[in-house]
Amino acid sequence: MEDRKLTVRAVERALDILMCFTKGKELGLTEIASSIGLHKSTVHRLMTTLEEKGFVIRDNATEKYRLGLKIWELSAHLSQSDDPAVLLLPQMEQLRDRLGETVSLYLRDGTDRLRIQAVQSNQAIRRVAAVGARLPLYVGASSKVLVAYADESVLQAVLDSPDWPASVDKAQYVAQLQDIRQLGFATSYEEREPGAAAVSAPIFDRNGKVAAALSVSGPVSRLSPETLIEFGPVLIEAARDMGMMIHA
Repeated sequence: MEDRKLTVRAVERALDILMCFTKGKELGLTEIASSIGLHKSTVHRLMTTLEEKGFVIRDNATEKYRLGLKIWELSAHLSQSDDPAVLLLPQMEQLRDRLGETVSLYLRDGTDRLRIQAVQSNQAIRRVAAVGARLPLYVGASSKVLVAYADESVLQAVLDSPDWPASVDKAQYVAQLQDIRQLGFATSYEEREPGAAAVSAPIFDRNGKVAAALSVSGPVSRLSPETLIEFGPVLIEAARDMGMMIHA
């Protein structure tokens, strides 16, 4: 039993190490050890194994690590025809061309949202959305959409989050979710970052379950509160068409 616990702990630590690379493309032992709260010698042993298996690559000149080819091999198998990030890309590009702003696709992962696809605006001044970004569920248009149509347990977990910001009133947040269910879309205006605005609508699969959140975002200089409201029905229509393409 003790050996099994040690094995599980080693796997957990190795996965924690790999997740560190969501915050930087190249990391040193000190950075990784500090990020996950482990001693450098422990991290070094785990990195050696990950390097031998091809999950990380060490730069001999800088002594820093980056993700290895095994990661890309795994991601290639993920991107199949039934993957929403691949399946919905043409429709996202059409929506970008129609509205002129950055289009993103989000999935809920626990009490976070994960951007799994993005089509950047072609305008000179634009909001750049990084694929793979992990964001909290308590703020932002897409976050509110994913919570509004989720089970009550998800809402409670978000409300109970230790990271809940004191600046966000929980009663107002819950009231917003009710409005979103009536309107069919959500908006945010400088909620998560200054100068940015967004509008989001849920994508339902053929069984009526929320599969993802579709979002359009850009600078507040172009996306006024009125413009966000105008974009709402457009996103609902686009999300409805995308939902017909997703297998339950």
